[in-house]
Amino acid sequence: MAKRKVLFIDQTAPVLWARLESLGYECLDYSQTERDALRPLLADCFGMVVRSRIKLDEDFLADAKVLQFIARSGVGLEHIDLEYAAKRGIAVLPSPEGSRDTVGEHTIGLLLSLMNNLVRADREVREGKWIREGNRGVELKGKTVGIIGYGNMGTAFAQRLQGFGVKVIAYDKFKADYGDANAEAVDLATLQAEADVISLHIPFLPENRYFIDQQFLAQCKKSVFIVNTARGLVLNTADLVEALQSGKVAGAALDVLEYEDMSFIHLDPLQLPAPFQYLKNAGNVVLSPHIAGWSFESEPGHARALADKIEALF
Repeated sequence: MAKRKVLFIDQTAPVLWARLESLGYECLDYSQTERDALRPLLADCFGMVVRSRIKLDEDFLADAKVLQFIARSGVGLEHIDLEYAAKRGIAVLPSPEGSRDTVGEHTIGLLLSLMNNLVRADREVREGKWIREGNRGVELKGKTVGIIGYGNMGTAFAQRLQGFGVKVIAYDKFKADYGDANAEAVDLATLQAEADVISLHIPFLPENRYFIDQQFLAQCKKSVFIVNTARGLVLNTADLVEALQSGKVAGAALDVLEYEDMSFIHLDPLQLPAPFQYLKNAGNVVLSPHIAGWSFESEPGHARALADKIEALF
């Protein structure tokens, strides 16, 4: 009996390849092959392992006649035609478990850097400036932290907030009875009324495009700190800049930008529009290059999670 073929369209930690081979799969490395050159190879492909290099739309997936699973090493699925995959019965397997802890820690780091002006102060000291009063920080203790999206990443962040002396509330429109020892479940209006900090942990879906916009921010009762480690397109950057200028937003820490393309690597800061240029020069903004989920531990974590899911399904 012929082995089931799994195409590695992107590279992952070696543990996934090793696990699949031990389960009897034939693993093939096409991580350097361009999209059009991949198409003739799809006819007898049982599974694909991908990150976000290739757009998996209906036109592409139609060539994979016997495809049974797409294993996405990572979280975002916006480059995969999920509706077509469901119609074909193709299992789409993301691996948020692999980076949940990394994202939780990175979110804490962004928030503390923002509220304590650490990035700005570091830059100033390197430039020979010794500015203390201008870098006076804001304590996290006593604040209310609102988490939007209480899945793997949101819960990991809530866990790491324990010990800071904060009240944690969470809103998730896809869940019911999700409150736990680390966060109280609330409706969106309550979160907007009470939160001093709002941290985003929602996927990019059409209905989540610009979830945070001028209208959302106008309904917040306090001047809030915004942290986004989710997807850039869930936040309207131009509206954020307007809120930063007015003081409606006290500061923003962004690991993701709406200007990123599908692969999250082709972003030229010098060519980005005016809202980004404002963020780049703002003293109350902290930026990182979509690395909240990137750690030495997360890569094998994604691989192990996918291996477990594939073994369980097939």
